[in-house]
Amino acid sequence: MTRPLRVGLIGDRSDAVTAHRAIPLALDRAATRLGVEVEGVWLATVELEDDASRWDALWCTPGSPYADTGRVLSMIRAAREARVPFLGTCGGCQHALLEWALDVLDWDDATHAELVDAGRAVIAPLACALIERSQPVRLLPGSRLSALHDDALEIEARYRCSFGVNQAYREGLFGDRLRINAEDESGEVRGFELTDHPFFVAVLFQPERAALEGKRVPLAEGLLAAAVRHAYTTGARI
Repeated sequence: MTRPLRVGLIGDRSDAVTAHRAIPLALDRAATRLGVEVEGVWLATVELEDDASRWDALWCTPGSPYADTGRVLSMIRAAREARVPFLGTCGGCQHALLEWALDVLDWDDATHAELVDAGRAVIAPLACALIERSQPVRLLPGSRLSALHDDALEIEARYRCSFGVNQAYREGLFGDRLRINAEDESGEVRGFELTDHPFFVAVLFQPERAALEGKRVPLAEGLLAAAVRHAYTTGARI
């Protein structure tokens, strides 16, 4: 291997954010299992450029509201359109859905309720905030998320989250291209993935936290495996 995989970590890095401390560990453990090297680079949101081609993969991390939401949305769009492997967890999941509503569905009034109290809030307050809580999550059969968990149909998910998918817009948001991959026990959306993208997966929970306990993070492994494929497909040597 001539160089490490380069993974851009979209987010305003802070030691106060548990997930930020966990993500480098999750990437390192995933890299060890796959037999590759990885370099995770934090990308402060005020400095983001909407060019995904520099990266083998992008991970939009927890910690919203971000310092520059517009730049985050532009980078997510760049990853989606350039077919760069993408993972969004917690706030990253929320903003991936907002980007989809704005740029693919052309919902010009789509908003995130944490940011704007107006328009079509595709991301709204959860009926019950999930702060430092764990809950079972059902994985939909045949989804990439389920496959990464050895075809499991249920996992335990960890959250630090007060906002999620507005169920009032569920039918308009999801379909054949953007498919729900996880639901909670009451049927509320907890994750989704693009079916026509090499790897575009988003979950409302924070799977990276498992790395703090020395456990594997299947989503990090999936992201790096996709990054390897992307690097070879684009002619980049690793």
